[in-house]
Amino acid sequence: MGESASSTTNNLDLFTRQNIMLDKATSLLNSTSATFTEFGQRLLGTPPLLWQGMVDRLQTTWKGSIDDIGWLQRLPGSMGVQDRTQRFEQILELVCHGVHPLPDNLIYLLVPGLFSNHSPLYFVDTKVYFSKLGLTCHIAKIHSEAAVETNASVLKEYIEELHWGSGKQVAILGHSKGGVDAAAAVAMNWPSLKDKVAGLVLVQSPYGGSPIASDILREGQIADVQTRYLLELLIQKMVKGDLKALEDLTYKKRQNFLARYSLPRELPVVSFHTEISIAPKVFSTMSHIAHAELPWHLFNIETASNVVKNSMKVPVVVPLPALMAMCAKHIELRYKHKSDGLVARQDAEAPGSVVVRPDRKLDHGWMVYSVSNKTLGEPDASQVCEALLALLLETCKRTKAD
Repeated sequence: MGESASSTTNNLDLFTRQNIMLDKATSLLNSTSATFTEFGQRLLGTPPLLWQGMVDRLQTTWKGSIDDIGWLQRLPGSMGVQDRTQRFEQILELVCHGVHPLPDNLIYLLVPGLFSNHSPLYFVDTKVYFSKLGLTCHIAKIHSEAAVETNASVLKEYIEELHWGSGKQVAILGHSKGGVDAAAAVAMNWPSLKDKVAGLVLVQSPYGGSPIASDILREGQIADVQTRYLLELLIQKMVKGDLKALEDLTYKKRQNFLARYSLPRELPVVSFHTEISIAPKVFSTMSHIAHAELPWHLFNIETASNVVKNSMKVPVVVPLPALMAMCAKHIELRYKHKSDGLVARQDAEAPGSVVVRPDRKLDHGWMVYSVSNKTLGEPDASQVCEALLALLLETCKRTKAD
């Protein structure tokens, strides 16, 4: 009898505990549901314009540069290009065997790209190489981090001075943004430069724009304001540049600029572009790309001497090939296009130009650090520049003959 009463009591306790747990679970569910309901009501109460703004930002971010890569080739009335890669390879082989085709009746002007002011050896070896061949060669003294139109004005004066002092025409080779700057100088000032410029070589230049620059700086995408602030801090404060230099390489800016200033049809132009190798060894290569000036005023040394301030300039050493490889992988996976890490191959071809599309895998920064990373048995940057300029002069002769 006692055991039966005890069993009944235990069952009642268990039933009571289960009811209590059920009540707690129900209460928790009700409170959670109320919270989600309130959150949903708040979202639904969001003004339609704010909702539309959020949707627009998501769409802009998701879309990215998918409709922009190769836009120049799809432009109605755009001139076609002529592939002369095979002829370039023939000239390059001759150059590598000691046959140098460039004449000495021209001035050769090399225009470096973005951040070249912080890479002291950029194009120097090529200039020395040309000088040993008895050729007059100059490296354009521009502030590479300045806006395209700013540098175009500087280059226009530079070309006129070179021509005035020698009476010779100027053959121009620009790398990366340097090619964009040089193209702008010629396009904006063609009447006054027509008889002074022999032709133009664009080496890995984002003539149509860059998907990387566009994806970083695109207005209306998620976190665009924060991204812009960080870039301003990096470019303006640390390397003393102008964010507009990078902004000018976006598709939107290039489309607007080329609508106003396209290259003259009679100007001989060679476009050279490459794609990067994404081999494992690429990710272990370090490159010295710049000097950054630390904000020394933050260290309470306002009255420091120039020696101390100069000591606050530190080299920027980064795994540049690895960064290029990651950017190239981003472009390939997201947009299904090959690139050198910064420029998609289609965007490096100026309409109406002779194009060179080598199979050799070269990233966008190759010309900058090729001296220190020279590959045995492979042509270096100086030899490639010589071959490209020789191809340009052949193009000049063909243009005149036609």
